[in-house]
Amino acid sequence: IAVVAVMCKPHRCPHINFTGNICVYCPGGPDSDFEYSTQSYTGYEPTSMRAIRARYDPYLQTRHRVEQLKQLGHSVDKVEFIVMGGTFMALPEDYRDYFIRNLHDALSGHTSNNVTEAVRYSERSLTKCVGITIETRPDYCLKRHLSDMLSYGCTRLEIGVQSVYEDVARDTNRGHTVKAVCESFHLAKDAGFKVVAHMMPDLPNMGLERDTDQFVEFFENPAFRPDGMKLYPTLVIRGTGLYELWKTGRYKSYPPSTLVDLVARILALVPPWTRVYRVQRDIPMPLVSSGVEHGNLRELALARMKDLGTQCRDVRTREVGIQEIHHKVRPYQIELVRRDYVANGGWETFLSYEDPEQDILVGLLRLRKCSEESFRPELKGGVSIVRELHVYGSVVPVSSRDPSKFQHQGFGMLLMEEAERIAKEEHGSWKIAVISGVGTRNYYRKIGYELEGPYMVKRLD
Repeated sequence: IAVVAVMCKPHRCPHINFTGNICVYCPGGPDSDFEYSTQSYTGYEPTSMRAIRARYDPYLQTRHRVEQLKQLGHSVDKVEFIVMGGTFMALPEDYRDYFIRNLHDALSGHTSNNVTEAVRYSERSLTKCVGITIETRPDYCLKRHLSDMLSYGCTRLEIGVQSVYEDVARDTNRGHTVKAVCESFHLAKDAGFKVVAHMMPDLPNMGLERDTDQFVEFFENPAFRPDGMKLYPTLVIRGTGLYELWKTGRYKSYPPSTLVDLVARILALVPPWTRVYRVQRDIPMPLVSSGVEHGNLRELALARMKDLGTQCRDVRTREVGIQEIHHKVRPYQIELVRRDYVANGGWETFLSYEDPEQDILVGLLRLRKCSEESFRPELKGGVSIVRELHVYGSVVPVSSRDPSKFQHQGFGMLLMEEAERIAKEEHGSWKIAVISGVGTRNYYRKIGYELEGPYMVKRLD
C-alpha cells in the first residue's frame, strides 16, 4: 500500500477560544515562528515541505506524491491517505468537502461536484483508495464529525490523547478532559473506526513512574485500549510555551538513556492486538532544542529489550514482511489465533493467522459486537462490525479441507468466514457490517455484501 500524507491549509487551533492558547508544547500554526506551517507541524517535515510546494492544494499534493512513489518503484494501485495538519474537522464544512473531493478525484481522474459523486467514481478507479486516516482531537470526534468522516470514506482516526492524567491534560492546556477521550474512543469504535492514539511521554509534571504507569493504564483499562499508537516523546521547540519553561529551568527532558529505557518498557507493555505505528515525530533535529537525541529510537529500544529479555509483541513487529526483512524468517505452519477482550463498552475479537512458533503475523481481522449506544442507524439492534481486515504478504493457506477448492482463497476470505460465524453464533447478530475503504468495496461485493450507508453489510440468516 502506498501511503500518501496530505495536509490541509494552516488554520488556528480550535481550542484557542476555550483555553486562550494552544497546547504548551505545540509548534507551528499561523501565529508561530514558522509562519507558513500548519498547527502541530514546523513546515520542515518532508510532508509539510511537499504540502507547501503544492500550496496546500489537495489534488496536486496527491498527484505529485503518487507520481513520486511510482518513480521510486512502489506499486501505486492501492493508496491510503493520511490527512494531517492540525484538526481537520475544525475547518468549515465546504473546505473539508472540497479537500476530500479532490483526494478522491486525484485518484480517479474524474472531476466531481460533491463528495458522494467523488466517492462513487473513486470506487471504480484504477488506483484504489483503500482507506483515509484523519488526525483529530477527542472533542472533534463527536457524532456529527464521525458521520461526516464516514461519508468521506475515512476508516481510521488518529486521536491526540497525549496523556491519560487529568492534571497533565489541564496543565499542558489541551482544552479537553480525559473523559472526552474515553467517550470519543467509544463512539468511534461503535461506528467501526480503527482508533490510533497519539501518546506523549516526558510531558511536564510527569516523571518515570507516572509515565510507565500511564501506559499500563492505557492498555489495561477497557475505557482506552486503542488499536494503534503513535509514541511521540516530548520535544522542546523554539517559540512554544514549553521552550520558555525549559529555558528558565522549570522543565527538563529525560536523558537519552532514560528515554530509551522508558520506550523499551512501554513497548513491552503493548498487547498483541495493538500496532505501534511510529516512535518519534518527524521534526528535523536542528529545530529541536531538547528532547530526543537519536533518530532511531525504536531500534535502540528494541535492542535494549533484547538485553532485558523482554519482547515487543505489537502487530508491526510481528508482521510477516518486517520479520522477513529483519530476521530472514518466513512463516512455516500457520494457524488461526483468536484473542477476545473488552474495550470501550463492546466485545472485541481479534482474529489472526499466525505462525505461533516464530511469532509471525500473516493477517488480522478486528470484529466488534456494537454496544447499545451505537448511534449509526445501520448498526442498531444486534449488529457486528468488522473494523479492519488486513493481510500481510501473500502466503497460500494450508488447510485441512479439500485443497483443490481451497488453494486460491486467501486468508482474507478465511478471516471473513470465521468473523461471520462468530457474529452469528456467538454475538447472535442478524447482520454483519464492514467499514471498508472506498476502493475495497468491490472485494466485499464479490463475497455477498452490499452497500448500506457508508458500510458494506450482509444479512446472517
